[in-house]
Amino acid sequence: MKKAYLQLENGNIFEGELFGKDLDSDGVTGEVVFTTAMTGYLETITDPNYHGQIIVQTFPLIGNYGVIPSDLESDSIHAKAYIVKHLCQDPSNFRSEGSLDVFFEQKGVTVLCGIDTRALTKIIREQGVMNGKICAAPPTEADISAVKAYKIEGAVAAWQPKRSLGAAFAGHNIAVFPYGTSAQSFLASNPSGIVLAGGAGDPDSQEFAPVVEQVKALLESGKPILGVGLGHQLLAIAHGYKTEKLKFGHRGANTPVKDLATGRVYMTAQNHGYAVIADKGDKRLSFVNVNDGTCEGLDYRNSGGNAFGVQFYPFGNSADTAFIADRFVELVERKGG
Repeated sequence: MKKAYLQLENGNIFEGELFGKDLDSDGVTGEVVFTTAMTGYLETITDPNYHGQIIVQTFPLIGNYGVIPSDLESDSIHAKAYIVKHLCQDPSNFRSEGSLDVFFEQKGVTVLCGIDTRALTKIIREQGVMNGKICAAPPTEADISAVKAYKIEGAVAAWQPKRSLGAAFAGHNIAVFPYGTSAQSFLASNPSGIVLAGGAGDPDSQEFAPVVEQVKALLESGKPILGVGLGHQLLAIAHGYKTEKLKFGHRGANTPVKDLATGRVYMTAQNHGYAVIADKGDKRLSFVNVNDGTCEGLDYRNSGGNAFGVQFYPFGNSADTAFIADRFVELVERKGG
């Protein structure tokens, strides 16, 4: 098996083994993030929200139930690369249609295995998210400046909904509009309600400024709107809120979120590196993260609006939070949709 190396921008180097796509002389550079999910690796690796990032799985064994096409969130792998402790090459599951190593090779994505993912995760937790480069030869000090200079690009154009979002509204007429559709063109279809899907990138960057303007136009229409993930963040910015970059983000399937209206705590699926800044006394604040107190939802109906948003992902395997879709359908029906 070929050796490969991960170099972090802080100078730390990890040696491992290469799977999937072979490396060229430039290697693979991306923002290194970790996810704490024990299952759901198929949904993770095909999640569009990982655009431009290198995913680290904290759970040590990945791939034991193989590749199940119906569980994929999209047709592509949007991450730059994937890092695991152990990659199972002999999966056992009646739904499996192949192994991950072959899947990654077919999709053209590099995988680094055999490194101490616990040590890597501790570095990110203590020092924060940082860039990294996977390369075929031992890296040098001269490579660090290039790694530090990396920035995620094209996040807006890569914005697309997950498949499980559509499944959450099964039984309803759904139309998916791609990035770049103007509010005028969208409203011309006379939708009963609007869902702003999740995605990657810094929502307060100039890259997203034109999108925010379109969201403002959608709000002026009075149509019911639900924002999820990045959609929630852009909806908040359109209402005058700001966002902040989290030290290492929330990525995994076990993040506790409290519903301020009921006091109930839900275990949620999350994948984001930014959060909306909202005061504890804000009457629009609807959900908060139990671990760090950050905003997990804003309900603009509390101030006379027809929109609400959640930071966590409420669809797919997140059965406990499927009520978010029901809440939105109820809002649409009350507004005559």
